[in-house]
Amino acid sequence: EVQKLNQQLEEKNGEIQQMINQPPYEKEREILRLQKTLAEREKAQATSDVLCRSLTDETHQLQRKLASTAEMCQHLAKCLEEKQRKEKGNSDDQIPTERSNQVFFQLLLCNETSLQALICNLQEENRMLKQKVAHV
Repeated sequence: EVQKLNQQLEEKNGEIQQMINQPPYEKEREILRLQKTLAEREKAQATSDVLCRSLTDETHQLQRKLASTAEMCQHLAKCLEEKQRKEKGNSDDQIPTERSNQVFFQLLLCNETSLQALICNLQEENRMLKQKVAHV
């Protein structure tokens, strides 16, 4: 076992001597290659960071837009309901109001669904970019 360990030690010493005896230009070439690889990875990381920030900002902007649209639709529905109440003081106006509310909420749901789909797409793209960054 001692002989085996001594042999391994000699092999390692031989590898070290071989590396030491390498011409300087090969060492420099390896250093330059590693520096180039590092620079490429840093550039890819920076690009990915910019894209992620952009997607995050766009997602927040779309969420704010959705919230303001929903708020505006609720306000318009209330105005419509008040207008209908003023025009007709009887119980017959309750049916059109309910129908208009149903249409309103269907439209709102449709808009929300399309925005949610867009948000999901952006989140998926964000996840893919993060995977690419991790891979790099």
